[in-house]
Amino acid sequence: MNNPIKNIKWKILVSTCLLWLKTRYDWKSKPQENLIEILKERDFMFYCPEQWWGLPTPRIPAEIEPWKTAKDILEWKGKILNKSWEDVTKEYLKWAYDMLELCKKFNISIVILKSKSPSCWYGKVYDWTFSWNLISWNWITAELLEQNNIKIFTENDFS
Repeated sequence: MNNPIKNIKWKILVSTCLLWLKTRYDWKSKPQENLIEILKERDFMFYCPEQWWGLPTPRIPAEIEPWKTAKDILEWKGKILNKSWEDVTKEYLKWAYDMLELCKKFNISIVILKSKSPSCWYGKVYDWTFSWNLISWNWITAELLEQNNIKIFTENDFS
């Protein structure tokens, strides 16, 4: 079993959907048994930005508008649109900054995010077409945390 946090005992924030909690947009969870086993020996917090701020579960998927990046969104040079083409940029930016503030408040330096999650995407995002095609970029939360020197992992790092 891969364990990139084996020497870390605390100050870890984990996406709730990785822990059996049904917080994903489709009202499912993606429990990661390897990760859960590792976390049993550590102090950690769990967090779902969408649910924390009241977005319903299930919910409409959202993606960054075509040809924009997370950096564009953080600089207010692009939008996040849900599948109904509603602008949800302010909400997603608020959630990203709230997650950063939570990390600062509790001195969290490691975050384990759900890959391909509308709030958490790290390393790969969907290509703006709502067709499940992936491209190599970060989502705004991962981009913001990385810009603030918070180490990011996904469940894929623990398989």
